[in-house]
Amino acid sequence: MKRKFLLLVMCLLTFHLSFAQNTITVQGRVTDAETGQPLIGAGVVVQGTTTGAQTDADGNYTLSAPADGTLTFNYLGYKATSVPINNRTSINVQMETDAATLQEVVVTGYGVQEKRDVTGSIASVKSEELVRQASQNPVSSLQGKVAGVNITNTGQPGASPQIRIRGTGSALGSADPLYVVDGTFVDNLSFLNPADIESIEILKDASSAAIYGVRAANGVVLVTTKRGRSGEATVNYNGFVGVQRVTNQLEMTNAREYAQLVNEKNGSELITTNLPSTDWYDQILRTAMIHNHQVSASGGTEKVTYSASAGYLNQEGIIEGNDYRRITARLQTDFQINENIKVGYNGIFYDYKSNDIPGDIFYQAYVAPPVIPVFKANGRYGDPVDFPVGNFANPQASLDWFNQESRGQRLTGNAFAEVNFLQNFTFRTSLGLNYGIDEYRNYRSRDSLTTVQFASRSLLTQQRSKTNMWLWENTLTYDKTFGDHDLTVLLGTSAQEDKSNFLTGFANDVEFNSDANLYLDLGDPETVRIEAGGNRATFVSYFGRVNYSFLDRYLLTATLRYDASSKFPRGERWEYFPSIGLGWRVIEEDFMSNQNIFDNLKLRASWGRLGNNNVPSNIFILRVATDERFGAIRNGVLYPGWNINTTTPSTLFWEVVEEFDAGLEMGFLDNRLTVEADWYNRKTKDAIFGVTPLGYLGLGGQILGNYATFRNRGMELIANWNHDISQDFSYSIGANFSRNKNEVTDVAIENATFYNGNLPVGGYQVSVTRVGDPIGSFFGYEVEGIFQNEQEIENSAQPGASPGDFRFRDQDGNNVIDERDKRIIGNPNPGFTYGINTSFRFRSFDLQIDIQGVADVDVYNGNRNVRYGNENYDKDFYDNRWTGPGTSNSYPSADLTGRNLDPSDYYVEKGDYIRIRNLQLGYNLPESVVSTLKMRNLRVYINAQNPVTWFKYNGFSPEVGGAPVSQGIDRNVYPLSATYNFGVNATF
Repeated sequence: MKRKFLLLVMCLLTFHLSFAQNTITVQGRVTDAETGQPLIGAGVVVQGTTTGAQTDADGNYTLSAPADGTLTFNYLGYKATSVPINNRTSINVQMETDAATLQEVVVTGYGVQEKRDVTGSIASVKSEELVRQASQNPVSSLQGKVAGVNITNTGQPGASPQIRIRGTGSALGSADPLYVVDGTFVDNLSFLNPADIESIEILKDASSAAIYGVRAANGVVLVTTKRGRSGEATVNYNGFVGVQRVTNQLEMTNAREYAQLVNEKNGSELITTNLPSTDWYDQILRTAMIHNHQVSASGGTEKVTYSASAGYLNQEGIIEGNDYRRITARLQTDFQINENIKVGYNGIFYDYKSNDIPGDIFYQAYVAPPVIPVFKANGRYGDPVDFPVGNFANPQASLDWFNQESRGQRLTGNAFAEVNFLQNFTFRTSLGLNYGIDEYRNYRSRDSLTTVQFASRSLLTQQRSKTNMWLWENTLTYDKTFGDHDLTVLLGTSAQEDKSNFLTGFANDVEFNSDANLYLDLGDPETVRIEAGGNRATFVSYFGRVNYSFLDRYLLTATLRYDASSKFPRGERWEYFPSIGLGWRVIEEDFMSNQNIFDNLKLRASWGRLGNNNVPSNIFILRVATDERFGAIRNGVLYPGWNINTTTPSTLFWEVVEEFDAGLEMGFLDNRLTVEADWYNRKTKDAIFGVTPLGYLGLGGQILGNYATFRNRGMELIANWNHDISQDFSYSIGANFSRNKNEVTDVAIENATFYNGNLPVGGYQVSVTRVGDPIGSFFGYEVEGIFQNEQEIENSAQPGASPGDFRFRDQDGNNVIDERDKRIIGNPNPGFTYGINTSFRFRSFDLQIDIQGVADVDVYNGNRNVRYGNENYDKDFYDNRWTGPGTSNSYPSADLTGRNLDPSDYYVEKGDYIRIRNLQLGYNLPESVVSTLKMRNLRVYINAQNPVTWFKYNGFSPEVGGAPVSQGIDRNVYPLSATYNFGVNATF
């Protein structure tokens, strides 16, 4: 018996020694693969066991594990990673973010919510997607990534893109969304460095946006900047340098071709065809440099966390002399006073300077005859007086003569205090500030450059404007889970004041010594003139929201906001804006437990009312302006008369949007495939609309009132596929598609039509807004063909035409072509927008390809349409023009005069395009190299932005924005350029 016991002990000891020999101590560090920051509290488990550990404040871990075992690393928001031990005692892991998981929590305005519990339509774009594009404006980075959002970019340095969420819902008010940065309302995001942003949420439907009431009619863009985390300090550098080049440069006729066209137009050899040729686009365009740098630092303790950054952007324009410089600085700190009290602040400073160019320089280059040289042999500028072509500006002289500088500073900040009490209550108070100063100085010297570019006296113009906004908000939140019920109740108040003022001065005869000596008091005192103005608006709001969930499957969101705005008459300043959203997480039902098709299935529907107060303050006050019809002559002197130029009813009030949205969310194949679809019907009621008064009333301008109803109806579809094939290779493919139809459905005054009076093209009105058609529709004649001979003219409704002229359709058959024959000839509101976004990772390499496009949209080619004499022609016209019977039935002759310039569908072209929005290849250097360089992470990349765009429009770009009633009219658009960058992202 004793022998058997001894044998058993020896066997157990042998087994223990054998196990001990195969068990080792493993230690290491877990960090974010993108930023290199430590991941605190990440789980490390020995695969197949319950043995594990968690990382500390520095991301470090230590545990015992079999030498031939495998470690699995898990962290919320990151992809699980498994690593074989292979007898190693040190294993460092860089974890990648999981895009699908990151979407689970979204910012909803005055709070956050899990994506699964959202009943409205909210799109979220995280920082990882923003920094992978070398964009200078955060809004540009969203193009093609969000369904239902149409973004129109411009190539002008420092300019803000135009954004439309679910169509255009206003004719005379602003159609821009509300921007909210860390709880502070701002006008745009130009002051933000994209690398400072943690996430951007877009509230698209009325249910999600109703918490912002009267400001939310055009949607809401919520921006959350990065905040510090407790742990070791982390320093990050993100920068790139590159070049910009114009793409799809419009080809114009050369001197020989131009002379041929002018001679055809005049019927004689007005210009010889052997003159030297100037390509004015080549002359004024250049390859421009751009570089952007940002350094950030973050860290902290359990009591204090911080995040600070500084950025510098220097961007040259593709036009000589045009450049933009931006400096940004941000500081954010949170203080955890005790377990229940937290305070903090976030401040962003922005300073910019721009050397500007003439606003019409692209149009000058378009129309300038190529027979005019840049310089004469004597060194003076080429002058149209030397050629019988008319009065044209020399574009190079315009650039050299133009002397304008814009600059400004802005401070946007927010301070808050948050108190938790009675376990389930949280009170938060915050004060936001948005303060800005903008200045510009324009100096026109006394000079004589050409016969049309001269000034007998110098003129100095200076302007200084200031904006100041404060926003004080208080919220009380109750959050409680009891049994199968989850309840969150939010109550809040908001008070806001917006103030702005400007001061503009003019003076002649200021002598130019240097930019530093340009002051109004150095000019002729008798010519000094000062103009000033200002604006003030106040807002008061009360709001509340209830989020309720039962059994984690039946969802309710109810919101009510009570808003007042001083922009409207006293009796019309208050309004209620309610909304309700319902959701059903079908996947949680018992009858779904045994199916293998859906991993997620959710239905949702919402309804809500929003307001649009983005109209000029005191718009209801009658204003007067000079009117030549009311002039009077006294003692031989003409005294101009004055008249009311805009009349409004005393009860004018804000526009109201009502929207219904229905959505479906699905997940398949372990949620590798997710699909989301929305259908919406969005009505703008009581829209401010202008009606031309009857002549006998003696009024000028428009009669404004809440006269119209607009509708945007459409659908959105989003599909995403994510797949980790192996530890070495993973990829994702996302696609979004949107369809929107815009229409004016009702106008209170029968047959009323609003003509856009702000942007006539060649003296013609080319767009109208009326019942049954989209806002800002193009309006003109339909071209049936080209008159080939005199006989066709004799038998037509245009007896005064000539062969080669347009033959307009006689719509009413009365044998007269007049205003009654005009029809809607185009729609500038995009019908379809779409985007395809892909990313691939193979070991240390990553590749991103983004494609974006617009379809079913028209552009009015105002460049072709504006002709007063012998302007240049584009090459497409030269190749396709009518030169005699049978040569063309779609393009007219070179004699583009008279009725050939009437608005017609000849000038309306398709604005559809497909663009490679972004193409980026990156490489993360090996850990051994990074450690040698004393870094945590180092990524280098090459990037091509807008390298290729496919379209048929006869212009630089079909991407043409504009105000609602004049959008899509191409008059001198600053074209988008292709940018090629090399960048570095380093973390220390």
